[in-house]
Amino acid sequence: MRALDIIDAVADGITDLPGVSRRLGTTRSTTHRLATALVARNYLRFIPRQGYSLGPRLLELGFHSQHQTHVPRVARPHLEALANATDDTVHLGVLDGDHARYLDKVAGRRRVDIGSRVGELHPIWSTGLGKALILDADEATWCRFFTLADLPADVAAQRQVRWLARMREYAKHDYAFDLEENESHIRCVASPIRDASGRIVAALSVSSARQYMDDTRMSALVNVVKQTSVAISRELGWRPQ
Repeated sequence: MRALDIIDAVADGITDLPGVSRRLGTTRSTTHRLATALVARNYLRFIPRQGYSLGPRLLELGFHSQHQTHVPRVARPHLEALANATDDTVHLGVLDGDHARYLDKVAGRRRVDIGSRVGELHPIWSTGLGKALILDADEATWCRFFTLADLPADVAAQRQVRWLARMREYAKHDYAFDLEENESHIRCVASPIRDASGRIVAALSVSSARQYMDDTRMSALVNVVKQTSVAISRELGWRPQ
């Protein structure tokens, strides 16, 4: 909390160590130790004879925060329309480190319990949404995400071959499936969302129980899901080639 108070003090224009120390009511040695740690992590910048200023890490976090709050706001009406059209649960998520983080969820009308919550982290390799987030990556990156499954070596070798073959097909057509890989009896169809540069910045998925998601319906949903992801992407500035 004191470290955060130091950031607030510098943001308010207090740039010298004595001033920050007085603001916090801490000793100069304690304040210096905390400020030095913040400088080391790029939350603050220190220039001799000029003092402290906010660091580049805060700018980076601000960009991510703005981006992540922007996408859900734009996407929400489209997610609701997709849930109404399909009667199924719709998710929105982004890549967060080695996982997919769910930013929004619109429940469908079917009596299907989808075990997910907004804010949760889910695996990349086993979720349709997660796979959609990495469709533009190379195969080495795909393999790295697959190794996070931590499967027994003999099982992993066989499954990885099939998984990579599916990923190649998904990447070719800009969609991805979850064939009960993440949650028993739950299947989903997912597609990436792109920004003005064409970069994948999020993904959405339609999820339901296997009884409502046979192979025929999943194939039929591909275009429906992709149309929604394209509509969101267009609002973010993306223009298809």
